[in-house]
Amino acid sequence: MMSLLGDYTSSKLSVFPKSASSFSGESDWVFHFISIVCVIFFIPIAVALFGFAWKYRKAKGQPADSQVDHNTTLELVWSIGPSFLLVVMFYFGARGFLDMRSIPEGAYNVGVDAYKWGWGMNYGNGVIHPELHVVAGEPTKLTMTSKDVIHSLYIPSFRVKKDIVPGRFNYIWFKAMEPSEKVMTDEECKQLADKDKEENLSWDYDARQCTPDGYNFYDLYCAEYCGTNHSEMQTVVVVHETQAELDAWIKKYSSRGDEPPAAYGAKLYERRGCKSCHSIDGSRLVGPSYKGSYGTMRDIVGGDPVKVDENYIRESILNPKAKVAVEQGVAYQPVMPSYKGQLSEDDIYSLIEFIKSLGDASAAEEASESPAEEAAEMAAEEASESPAEEAAEMAAEEDAEAANADTEPVSVE
Repeated sequence: MMSLLGDYTSSKLSVFPKSASSFSGESDWVFHFISIVCVIFFIPIAVALFGFAWKYRKAKGQPADSQVDHNTTLELVWSIGPSFLLVVMFYFGARGFLDMRSIPEGAYNVGVDAYKWGWGMNYGNGVIHPELHVVAGEPTKLTMTSKDVIHSLYIPSFRVKKDIVPGRFNYIWFKAMEPSEKVMTDEECKQLADKDKEENLSWDYDARQCTPDGYNFYDLYCAEYCGTNHSEMQTVVVVHETQAELDAWIKKYSSRGDEPPAAYGAKLYERRGCKSCHSIDGSRLVGPSYKGSYGTMRDIVGGDPVKVDENYIRESILNPKAKVAVEQGVAYQPVMPSYKGQLSEDDIYSLIEFIKSLGDASAAEEASESPAEEAAEMAAEEASESPAEEAAEMAAEEDAEAANADTEPVSVE
């Protein structure tokens, strides 16, 4: 709970972020009620503790007095009296817990895939995005599963948290009450995105406090330590005012459209969590870097080196544990989840084109060898064809001279 101190709050005196769901009011009330009761009991108990310690102190070396009698009335009061408060706390806590676990009929359902170290929100029809988008005032159900280890979905502003366990589905629901505001125009977002692309950077949510679509957001964290990059496993929640607005956002990300494959692949690299494990600047992360990798030969665990081509990349996306890469004698950990059924063939093609755009070793090799090959071919042609050409030319010249001699008219004076 104290981790919320680092979040943005509506009041400097509050330890909570902005209240933005139907659960927030009762959750905060129960928390404050229990905290006040604890303070009310703690202060007199602490004063009595130090007061009695002072009053009944003994000089060094004197034996302690034995107290064998007791006050039955006092003991009943301090035992039974607080029990009523505990029952009240339990009642409100249990009521809130049961409310959070009773999912309303007809709630809008979003699938959630958690993996090291990212989120995939499944909106259906092949639309999977790292951001969670919901509608204000409508109950939303999250159907969650993990691809590897235990994770925990935590949205502080909604006061909801639920562990995500591999091999099973867990559920959580909430009703967002405060819509997100559009704080940046589409043109401003495009300019910033183009600048990030030129500088090879990712969209900075914390610095800009808005999504690439221009909406402000609520934070979503993994609250269960899940490995090295656990602290980076965070995303955002955007609350739309109407279902039509949400549908328009989903449609925007439903397909590549007329966008070039490499550019769309760069977006998939950001949205699908590839950037958390594969760099594009040559640095080593959880997995091999994409930079300049296409067309190279790669060592793999328990097999001969393979060429990084379309087939290898496709297989690595759909069955990542089939050929685990080895770099500088050290094998990468086989922790990448399979994206089978989550990426369309066009998505995979776009990712391949994006990786190609970061450097094609085979193309560079061909380009470097072409001048030498052309020079060799020209030399070979000259060496093989020159004698024949010269003989043919000489024969043609002799025939022409003979023909001219035979046909030349004789002038008679």
